[in-house]
Amino acid sequence: MQVERIAAFTAEGNGGNPAGVVVADAHPGEAEMQRIARDLGYSETVFAASRQDGKWRVRYFSPEAEVAFCGHATVALGAVLGHRFGAGRFELVLNGGEISVEAGTDGGATLTSPPTRSAMLAPALRDEIMGLFGLSEADLDPALAPRMGNAGNDHPILMLKDRARLKAMAYPFDKVKALMEREKLTTICLLWRERNDLFHVRNAFAIGGVVEDPATGAAAAALAGALVDARWPGLVDGGRFTIRQGEDMGAPSLLEVEVTGLPGDRVRVSGAASEIKG
Repeated sequence: MQVERIAAFTAEGNGGNPAGVVVADAHPGEAEMQRIARDLGYSETVFAASRQDGKWRVRYFSPEAEVAFCGHATVALGAVLGHRFGAGRFELVLNGGEISVEAGTDGGATLTSPPTRSAMLAPALRDEIMGLFGLSEADLDPALAPRMGNAGNDHPILMLKDRARLKAMAYPFDKVKALMEREKLTTICLLWRERNDLFHVRNAFAIGGVVEDPATGAAAAALAGALVDARWPGLVDGGRFTIRQGEDMGAPSLLEVEVTGLPGDRVRVSGAASEIKG
């Protein structure tokens, strides 16, 4: 079985988030998919099996467990499908719904997320996260109160005032992993706004077995939904913004995000992708 290694959301050909991609006529057994993901060691591996109706049945596995949706692996899959079958739109059937990915002619791809939703972060959970990350009220940017964003899975979102505070992100791995498992969180998203349409982001991913994810399409979509719900400047009637991620871990990544401005609507997240050699 061929496992392709693709870096998604690369920035000028560098960095990005590596994903394993397996495209086949049928999925291997669940235990085998988990073994492949664990042996590969990337934060996510995506398995896509063709269906008679022309759609693709898709499942995602981290090294430790199956996950409902992964954005960077979807972009990686789009790049592989585009290479094999040409540019165009591919309909994907996930465990919990349907999405699509569009393969471009330049090797990049655009995913359309599941519907989004967000709410203010519950005070107790907010306080617990801030304590574990060593954050105080003075560290938060009041432009966006802490929220729980969802675009297929849950991502707490905390916007910080200072770039230096974001760069200093650190946390006790085992305690945060236990929290994420208890609350069924996919990442914990910390961000800083350089401009209203440019954000620097770090996503803690202890639940996936790694400290940090260098590029997270699902979290980008969740953030977009939260910004729309908060009536963020420039997004009320639809708009775009850019996410720079992975810079503080030496894997610069670039995500371009587009929203309609309608609360709860799906989000488009675009990025470049490249094969990982060797």
